[in-house]
Amino acid sequence: MKKWRVVAAVMAIIIAAGYWFLTIPETAAPNGSESIALYRPGPYKVLSEGFTAVDKTRPTQAYDDYAGSAERVLNGDIWRPEGLRQPGPLVIYSHGFMSFRQEGLYLAKFLASHGYSVVAVDYPLTGFHAPGKSLMRDVIKQPGDVSFLIDTMLERNADPADALHDTLDPRKIAVAGVSLGGLTTTLVTFHRALRDPRIAAAISIAGPSVMFTPDFFRTSDAPYLLIYGSDDAIVSYDENATPLLAKRPGSILVTLKGASHAGFAQPASTLMRFISNPDGIGCRTVRDELGNDLAEQNREFMAALGGPEVGVSLDKEIDFCTSPPIPLAMKASRQHMFATLAAYSFLQSVFADSAEVRDSARNYLLKTLPRENSGEVSVSL
Repeated sequence: MKKWRVVAAVMAIIIAAGYWFLTIPETAAPNGSESIALYRPGPYKVLSEGFTAVDKTRPTQAYDDYAGSAERVLNGDIWRPEGLRQPGPLVIYSHGFMSFRQEGLYLAKFLASHGYSVVAVDYPLTGFHAPGKSLMRDVIKQPGDVSFLIDTMLERNADPADALHDTLDPRKIAVAGVSLGGLTTTLVTFHRALRDPRIAAAISIAGPSVMFTPDFFRTSDAPYLLIYGSDDAIVSYDENATPLLAKRPGSILVTLKGASHAGFAQPASTLMRFISNPDGIGCRTVRDELGNDLAEQNREFMAALGGPEVGVSLDKEIDFCTSPPIPLAMKASRQHMFATLAAYSFLQSVFADSAEVRDSARNYLLKTLPRENSGEVSVSL
């Protein structure tokens, strides 16, 4: 009997440790009293809801052994505040290549606790749940998915029988995303043919941008936040981050010193918490998934984007994994923390009802965040 009790106890410990390892992220704390105060969860309990939105007006393309579909099916989640006192902002979050809708869970939950409703879906062909290998070039269809999601959420917002009724302010719509999701965010905000004029703020986290010229960004004056890791081994910081400040004056660039690319994803603080740099796994995964198909997908994607007439330089293709990962990257928990602080203060600087709160949030983002965390964060205009 004792033996079975010991076995049961050991199994319970193993199960608990496995649950912790798979689902409970590492935590981190910022430096400085203002950053510590701002990083506290908000006053609202966070509710989550799964949903499926089907766009019957747009097909999903066939490729490899996948026969395609006459519609685009978007399986998603909503994280929203309980008991919201007045309509609040809506944020559409886009995941990266070969990823999934819970990729930005740390950000979604934090924003929801502060009165934001955050929506994320699994994109049909670029994500982890794609029917075959993830198809990078389908990112050109994702701005349309974002617009469809905005339509869907605003329809629910107008329905007195819906749980979302009168919880969303149509004037306060933002988009955000990581990597290919950051590119989706940039396209739906600025691309002449793909943009959605309802977007009032945009956040690109480690998003490819090397192909865009200054003309590309002249379609919208929406505030634009850029968050990048200085040592991103997948999407080059030097080619994609720093040039954006000259291409799109008025943008804000938050640089996390020593941060990686894959470190922005939720699994980096759970499954990959003990890996010195998650970009090593990220690059191997991208190469295995795309292989020799990368060049062809790049060409097809660039052709679909347009050319100089829409502000796209056709001789600037996206390059992935062109430099080796640094031996030791910033911990993912700290990347998540700084990305959250930057995104939240940026959104508050745009959407807060009080001018005083908007000004305070902008001052925090531009001055206090980098001052209190100077060894890890810099902010440029």
